[in-house]
Amino acid sequence: MNRARDPKLSISLTDPADRPAFLAATRESAEAAKRFETTRMVTLAGKELPGVPREVQHQSVVEGLKAAHDIAARAGATMILEPFNTLVNHPGAYLYSMSEAFAIVREVGGPYLKILFDIYHVQIQEGNVVNTIRKNIASIGHFHVADVPGRHEPGTGEINYAFVFEAIRETGYRDFVGMEYNPTKDPMTTLRDVKRL
Repeated sequence: MNRARDPKLSISLTDPADRPAFLAATRESAEAAKRFETTRMVTLAGKELPGVPREVQHQSVVEGLKAAHDIAARAGATMILEPFNTLVNHPGAYLYSMSEAFAIVREVGGPYLKILFDIYHVQIQEGNVVNTIRKNIASIGHFHVADVPGRHEPGTGEINYAFVFEAIRETGYRDFVGMEYNPTKDPMTTLRDVKRL
């Protein structure tokens, strides 16, 4: 993946040479988190490296996040690692497997790393949204919401969001659910509609 094509993948945890830049960016984010009084920092694994075995890239991601974990802990801010879908929006992204994402959280082994569970990305890449949430809720620190296809508001596509939201409530999750969609009509109307689900 050409870094210029997808700026979200510009610093890659898969490449140990990028680790100093990643840690510097984490320190900047931690300072911003303190200023804005937030306890969440979105973190990305970056791009897949062609020709490099996945297990080598996986290990680099884990090592980078272990180093960043101490920075996050000092700031009292949790890194939320976001897997992407590579089929529609982010070809070339390294982290697209939810099972690998949760494995990374376990391997890092600290309370200041969780998963940003983007329901849109998971539905496109793997499906099995509700069972994956139920089995891994302890490792989820944030949700993003959009429907498939089109990344529009819930109710415009194939995801039964009333069922998904109820499943999330039943797990006892009480943290943030972020609306990250492109509205097809007045945005405030779509937010009111989502609240009714």
